[in-house]
Amino acid sequence: MIFLGFGKYARADRIYALEPLAVGERGHGARTRVWVEGLTEAIVASRTERTILAEMGQDASLVSPVLDDALDLAERLATAVEEGRVDLGDLGRRARRVLEKTARPADTEQLF
Repeated sequence: MIFLGFGKYARADRIYALEPLAVGERGHGARTRVWVEGLTEAIVASRTERTILAEMGQDASLVSPVLDDALDLAERLATAVEEGRVDLGDLGRRARRVLEKTARPADTEQLF
């Protein structure tokens, strides 16, 4: 079973298509349309297609949680700017968390 978000699950072997939602369709966690065999309508998932594919067993090297976080941050910023309500404190905290995931460990002092 693959978790799609919003309390929804689907069998991995029944998912036959993933469709990222367009920028105007996204919002309140909606990220991807998931087409499942046996259902006439797609399920709207709160997870990205990359995350769903990773759970379905796709090559993990193609999926980067840091990239997903960075893309989510960029989407939040774009939406906030369009709505005219940018919370720089919140965006700054989120950006710092993304950057911390990519930071190298502090260099230890070397003595020669």
